[in-house]
Amino acid sequence: MTTTDRIGNGLVVSLAYTLTVDGEEIETATAEDPLDYLHGADNIVPGLEQMLVGKQIGDRFQVTLAPADAYGEYDAEDMEEIAREDIPDADKIEPGMILVLEDDDGNVFDAIVKELTPNSVILDFNAPLAGKTVTYDVEVVAMRPAEEDEIEHGHPHGMGMGDFDDYDDEDFGDEDYEEEEHVE
Repeated sequence: MTTTDRIGNGLVVSLAYTLTVDGEEIETATAEDPLDYLHGADNIVPGLEQMLVGKQIGDRFQVTLAPADAYGEYDAEDMEEIAREDIPDADKIEPGMILVLEDDDGNVFDAIVKELTPNSVILDFNAPLAGKTVTYDVEVVAMRPAEEDEIEHGHPHGMGMGDFDDYDDEDFGDEDYEEEEHVE
């Protein structure tokens, strides 16, 4: 067998999957519109990436992951209070919205609007599924060797990258943020 017969580092892997939490379907990717990720580049949650090692095209499995192996434990201190005046269109946001923010270094990430006060917005920087046990039903759809620039950039190019979540937001500091856009 060649190195592209089984999943390992340096391969772009395409997955069809269904993600459920407490029996509720949260997210899906189909074989026609799969999630593509670069194995070994932390593009997906660590427990799922570990379970995929050695799998082949056509393999199907289900895995239930504790928070530590999925989106992390919920950290009640991973919140920040931002002055309303520092957030464009602050009068249009509501609790529960997800804001896409950029720090002073150009890093982009999500924050959930936890609470609004007359003068500030309290943002929760935990991943939406932090603290949750999650279940993935997965099928390996395709794989190929990654190109050099994909390895260098840490993600696949030229393929649908799906909506994989960055489960690890520890590399973002608590600098001043500006809203890029918000989604309900």
